[in-house]
Order: sequence, then C-alpha cells, then structure tokens
Amino acid sequence: MEALDKKYSIELESIKGAIQSSDLLAKYLDEEEEEDYQELRLAFEPQIEEVYQKVADENPLQLLSLEQLLLDPGFEGMYISKILGFAVLRGEIDDNYRYKRPQKQFKDILLSICNSSNFDLIRKRIGQGVQLGFALSSDIWITNLLNQIVNPKVRHFLESLNMDKFRDAYERKVIYRRYSKQFQAYHFQSAEFPKTVSELKMNFSALHTFLIYRIQHGMQNHSLVSRITEFLENEKFQGTVEYLQLMTLFTMFFDHGDHREWIRKRFNEERQTPGFVEKYFNYLLTLLEDRVEITKEADARILNILDTTVEDDLTSYYKVMETVDLKGYIHEDSIEAVRSFYDRHAGLSVVNECVRWAIFSDFEKLMTNLPVEDYATYFEINKTFATYINIFGNQEFNQYVKKLCLDYVKKLLKKYTDKRGKDYQDIKKFVSASFLDLGFMKEKEIVELFKTRRKRKATT
Repeated sequence: MEALDKKYSIELESIKGAIQSSDLLAKYLDEEEEEDYQELRLAFEPQIEEVYQKVADENPLQLLSLEQLLLDPGFEGMYISKILGFAVLRGEIDDNYRYKRPQKQFKDILLSICNSSNFDLIRKRIGQGVQLGFALSSDIWITNLLNQIVNPKVRHFLESLNMDKFRDAYERKVIYRRYSKQFQAYHFQSAEFPKTVSELKMNFSALHTFLIYRIQHGMQNHSLVSRITEFLENEKFQGTVEYLQLMTLFTMFFDHGDHREWIRKRFNEERQTPGFVEKYFNYLLTLLEDRVEITKEADARILNILDTTVEDDLTSYYKVMETVDLKGYIHEDSIEAVRSFYDRHAGLSVVNECVRWAIFSDFEKLMTNLPVEDYATYFEINKTFATYINIFGNQEFNQYVKKLCLDYVKKLLKKYTDKRGKDYQDIKKFVSASFLDLGFMKEKEIVELFKTRRKRKATT
C-alpha cells in the first residue's frame, strides 16, 4: 500500500473539518432525521469524490491509503458506501466468480461501517455490495468476519445478505455484472507491484489487469514509471513470462522519457534469451485477441527500440507494421508487404496469427465507427477485405470479417426500410453479389436476409 501524498491528505482534512463544523451535521445530531443525513451527504460527498478521482487519475497506487483515511469517524460515513463498492469490485476473480485471494480492504471497510454510529443509515446503501462481496468470498472468510461482529442486530443484517442462491456460479455472474454497471463511470482500480518471486506469481495477474485498464482508458501513467522501472531492474524477475509482459507494455504504451536508452538496452538483452521471440508473439497475440488496441504509436515505440540489425521475426514484423501504419492497410505497398511476410511463414504460425489480428483490428475500427450514411465507403473497402481474405486463406479470419460486415448491413437495413428506395436497392444488389462471392452467405440465406417480415395479427 503506497502512502497518500500530503497534498491529498490536506484536502481531505479540510473536508473533514468542514463536515464537523457544519450546521448540517449539528442539525442531524440534534434531530437524528434521515433527511438531515442525506443533506449532509449531498453537501460533502461530491467534494470527497473529486479528491478520490484526482488520486485515481494521478496516483492510483495510493487509493487504498486514501480509503483507509476515509474510515475516520470524523467523515461521518461520507462516501463510505462507494468505497465499499470499489473494494468489492477491485478484487480479482476466477472463472468461477470467486475471489482469487481474500479481500482485506473489503473487510476493513465493512467492519468500519458496522462500528459506525451512522450504521442504520449507511446500511440502506450497501446491501447489494455486501451481497456480492459475500457471494465472491469463501464460507470460511465470511464466518471469520461475522465472528468479529459483537452487535447482534448488525450481525443478523450481515447474515441475511449471505444468500444460498449465490452458491450457484451463474447467480454470482449475474449479480456481479449487474452491480458492476453502477460503477462504470468511476476509476477505482489499484494494484501492488511485487517485490519477490512468490509475490510475482501470486499478484502479477491483478497488476496486469490494472495496467491494461489504464492503457485502454488512455489514462496518464507518469506516477507508475518509477515503479515499473524498479520492477524491470529486479534481476530475480528477468527471464520470466511476467517480466516479458510488463516490459512489453512499458515499451509499447508508456512515455519512456529519460528511460528510453535504458529500455532499449534492456529489451534487446532479453531478446537474446532462448525462446524470447516466440514468447513475445504469443503475448502480442493475447493482447490482440483481447481487443487491446495496438496503435501505430505503440508499433513505432517497439520498432524504435529494436536493434534492427538483428534479422529475426521481430524486426520483419514491425517493418511490415510500419508500412501498414504509415500508408494504411488499403495501400498496395501495405498489401504486398503483408503478403510477402505472410507467405514466408506457416499459415497457422503465431506470428501469422498476429498479422491477421492486426489487420482485422483495422477492419473492426473502421466498421464499428462507420456511419450508415457512408455505406458507399463500405462498398469500396469491401474489395480490400476480399484481398486480405485471399492472402490469409483462414476460415476463422473470414468468419470474423463476415460478422463485421453482416452487423453493418443489419444497421443499414434498420435505417433504409423503403424497399423501393434507391438506398435499399443498392444495398441489396451489393450484398447479394459480394456476400455470395466471399462465401459469407448462400443464396437462400441472402434471400432470407432481405425477406419482408410479416407482422403477426393481434388476437382477439
């Protein structure tokens, strides 16, 4: 847990002082009405949230320290229901929707709520969060927590939230997804950097998830650079898969600043180890399959630190990507560069899979953002799709492209409903010819796609 910067502590102490000296708190303490507590929340929780989100953006590794500070009784339970939800969702879960490790932060926040003088009001806002936290936790962990609750009324409340139906993994999945939606607008992710090999194996997946989240959301990561370089300088980690992954993320997505020559030397030293190139492309493929956007800037960062005098697949791949990024995948030079590289490798090789996914990512970016009014652009670009389909000769790639195109055509048919109109007729004519030629659909399926659906008559 990284200590909270003094500047944030000062802001929070100022808010706490304002809460304690406010007329709203005095009124609530005198009358003990729920409406007065709600007014107190409306007045001060936005101020706390502003500080919280500032820390989340600038120094996310300090969030746990901030949350511990908010457990001070002087805050009167302000924002505590939110940080409970953050703690519940921050825990890493497995495929069975169970926590991989016990969640101490969730426990600390929940116990603080249970001991709060404002418990009766706070509990009205934490039911689903506690339900989910218990559903994801083990029975032993829940029992140990309940044994720490002295107040029978509070204990009974918590026991009522430990529901048998959440022994079913499907039910845990449903409540997890439903609850997560409430927090989509907030940044609350944090992590810890491992310092030993045992911590590396235990905590790295959570750290990796945290870094990918920040990369995908375009967040500023200046505060993480020193921690990442410290990790990469640890000789005990060098040569591990985790080391390669973090080094790759740092090289691709971070501003290296004064560390540019250092990371260049470190990357090319690791590159000389046996099996490095194969492991690298396996990891790159994972990123591409998980839809992590590999921008042209990311490709350029890798190429700029590579020793291109070494003639291996890394050098060759990134020179192809340089052509595609600079000229666009439609350009004849890009098509020929991809064709030449692809033909030199086995069709099902990992490096060729990376090429296919890189090109498909460009297709996907275009088609998901192409307005229906610009369908003529799709008609034209479809020729390029066909070219790459012929180059790759890969059924899985074809199916992904088919889905992209079909999803877009369905958008068009929702927009252009006049079957006698020029737009509809142009779309029908194009799809009937191109989808058949590309093997996306059979004639009968195309007829069905454009078939008029009769509305059922209302029964009396």
